[in-house]
Amino acid sequence: MSKSYRQGQILKLIRSRPIHTQEELAQSLRSIGIPATQVTLSRDIRELGIVKTADGYTQGRPDTSAGANVQIVVRDFVLDIRVAQNLLVLRTAPGNANVVAAALDRADWPDITGTVAGDDTILVIAPDNATAEMLKEKFLRFVTE
Repeated sequence: MSKSYRQGQILKLIRSRPIHTQEELAQSLRSIGIPATQVTLSRDIRELGIVKTADGYTQGRPDTSAGANVQIVVRDFVLDIRVAQNLLVLRTAPGNANVVAAALDRADWPDITGTVAGDDTILVIAPDNATAEMLKEKFLRFVTE
């Protein structure tokens, strides 16, 4: 099974009905004979620009820049922002951390060294304390706009 075929089927599935979790997506793929691990699905979701909304997964808006996409997902999903030296901890509702982290990774901001996402928490690594504080202020502006 080729990657492009699997990704095409993922897009077809999310366009045809609401899918709210990676497990639902994996089950839908299995039902049409396409096995996929959670790691593979996470990578496919990121590469396809799929975002999780209240209505389920949807393909991100192709006409928005990566920076605009970050602003949208931070505004829509981030509930709390904390700084610990050069680290930011972003809290989301359960199941939404990967959406925000993927948008940050795609944006490829030079101020972000990397991200690690769990279910509802993202660790954003900045190169230094001052940059972490600057990123916190930037994220706060996104949330309040």
